[in-house]
Amino acid sequence: MKTQKAETVLKSRNNGRMRFRSHPNLLPSPVPERRHFWLALALVLAALAPPGLARSDGLARGDGSAAQLPPGGWQPMAAQLAAGPGRPGQSPTGQSPTRQALPRQVLPSLIPLTEPAGLNLLAGSSHRADYGALAGALLTQANLAYCGVASSAMLLNSLAVPAPMVPGYGPYRFWTQENLFDDPATRLVKAPELIARQGMTLDQLRQLLASKGLQVRAIHGRDIDLLTLRRLLASSLANPTDRLLVNYDRRLLGQSGGGHIAPLAAYHAASDRVLILDVARYRYPSVWVPLKELWQSLRSLDSDSGLSRGLVVAER
Repeated sequence: MKTQKAETVLKSRNNGRMRFRSHPNLLPSPVPERRHFWLALALVLAALAPPGLARSDGLARGDGSAAQLPPGGWQPMAAQLAAGPGRPGQSPTGQSPTRQALPRQVLPSLIPLTEPAGLNLLAGSSHRADYGALAGALLTQANLAYCGVASSAMLLNSLAVPAPMVPGYGPYRFWTQENLFDDPATRLVKAPELIARQGMTLDQLRQLLASKGLQVRAIHGRDIDLLTLRRLLASSLANPTDRLLVNYDRRLLGQSGGGHIAPLAAYHAASDRVLILDVARYRYPSVWVPLKELWQSLRSLDSDSGLSRGLVVAER
């Protein structure tokens, strides 16, 4: 007999009729905690959605294209998530709203930006000059290997680097993960088809940004000590005219995956933590990371280049 059934069927000898009797061992146990979890998650998703999504069926992707939401926008999706896993409906990633479709859990040493502790760190930071411009330009990488491309488009938009027009947007100009490669000089660094399969090394990231007319320097993790890195971050993140992108190994932060590229947006001196705006938003949230752990991940070996990972400093 299947345990999913809450009742057992017993056949009576009286006129061959069927009668039902509840079986206490087969009744499902109440799980209010799980219901509360999904309700809280639904409220967070609804709160974090850009205002236009509450009344529009279009969801802007990181590459500027539009994805379709179910009729009514985010609210029906939030209600479906509140109902718990396994119910009908689609998540923003196009999968059923199960645990696998949601951002992975982070380690206790990593503090998500959207949690109260993360927001307090941002409010208490005196090195957050880059945060506003980068948060306003935040993208989701267009494919699994486009972290460097998405981070570069964010950086260019946040610095207001002159951009080409985007089809469908009239006279408006901004950088996308597609028009980033309209310039032949950028394609010479590495073709987008190759990046989609292989990603980018630190030096390729530097060359890509330099092809847009920026002043860029790459610093390999093995070439910088922790104290120098701390001073660099404190100085740069208090300066609104430059940007930092880091190339690090997720595994050394306790995350799954491998090499990754993302912008740094703020530094909190008292806790010695730095804020990573993660462009793989479908996978992990933006998090505050202990600087020492980030430094160690910058020193990891990139097997494609044979050199350590690191960071780039870019300015107009």
